[in-house]
This record gives sequence, structure tokens and C-alpha cells, in this order.
Amino acid sequence: MDATRILAIRHGETAWNVDTRIQGHLDIPLNDTGLQQARWLAQALAERDSIDAIYSSDLSRAHVTAQTIGEAVGLEVTTTTGLRERSFGDFQGRTYAEIEAELPDLAWHWRKRTPDWVPPGGGESLLALRERISMTVNHLAAQHIGGQIVLVAHGGVLDVLYRLATQLDTQAPRTWLLPNTAVNRLLWTPEGMSLVGWGDTSHLEGRSLDETTT
Repeated sequence: MDATRILAIRHGETAWNVDTRIQGHLDIPLNDTGLQQARWLAQALAERDSIDAIYSSDLSRAHVTAQTIGEAVGLEVTTTTGLRERSFGDFQGRTYAEIEAELPDLAWHWRKRTPDWVPPGGGESLLALRERISMTVNHLAAQHIGGQIVLVAHGGVLDVLYRLATQLDTQAPRTWLLPNTAVNRLLWTPEGMSLVGWGDTSHLEGRSLDETTT
């Protein structure tokens, strides 16, 4: 079968995730929790998965998560801007509450997921994001038919991948979770993607930050 297995993973936690502050293209580092999540994730993948290549967004929160996996499985990480988070323009750096209070008219388009709406200040529409992610994943997956690759990216990217794999449109309400470092399994063929499993956080369950890993 001409297929590539994909492990699509959101980066570890950042301080801005905790604050519900929009990151977009801003380069926000992992916090201590995110670094530990990445280590637990890497250990789990090294124990149970065969991986042929690792690709990551070039933003450090994703890249550091990917590098942690790479160190555990003995692979180099290839970065690509094609896996970056959506650019939110003037929303970047603001919390959800601040957006609603300071930019109510613009916040309406954000809440309603207006497909062709472009956030001012260099933002990216949902349609443009979907096209970028689709093209990037098609390009990467086509190079590894018969194998399994890891893609480490962002919440907005994972949202698009779920929609592409389930054929949901851009405006469909989101009913699925996007936890930090969750493992999401997809199957890619030249005809499209399908969903195998979503939101696996078993590597985090029952663990606390003061645990050590071997």
C-alpha cells in the first residue's frame, strides 16, 4: 500500500499556553512543564515506535520538542516554516480576554472562524493556513511511503490536520482536543489523509514534574 504513517504532535507547554496568550509566529520557549512533557514523550516514542524521519516547525517550542524526540531515537530534526503556527497578526501577544475587550469586531471573525478573514498586522486566513499545511504534509509524506514520520507543530496546525483527515470544513465547530505533546496518528496516501488515532497522552498520565526519567 502506498501509504505513510504520520505521528503528528503538538509542542510541549509554554507559559503563554497557560496564560491563554496567542503565540502565532512569536518564538515562545517551552516552560519547565513543557520540557518535561517532551522528555516523557520522547521516552515513550523510543520504546514503542519505529520512526524514519522527524520534521518540525522552526519555532523553538516545536523544535526543542522535536529535538528531544530526535535525541531519544537517534535521528536529526529537519525544520520547515511550512509547519509553523498560523500567523495571528495583531492578535499575537494578547490573551483571549484582551482580544475580546480590545478588538471586539475582529474577535467576532476569530470566534466564527471566517475562512477568508485575514487578521490585520500580517495575519494568515484559515484558508491560507489549510493550503499551507496540506501542501507541506503532502510534500513530506510523499518522501517516506512505507515508513513512519513525526511532525512536531502547533495547535492550529493540528486542528487543520484533523479537519483534513476527517474531511471537516474550516468552519465546523471543534469537538476534539489538542493537548500539548499528545500523539495523533494519521495515515497519508496520495489520495489524502485518514485518522487512525487522536489525542494519546498516555505518556503523561499519572506523572508529576518531580519524577525522574531514565
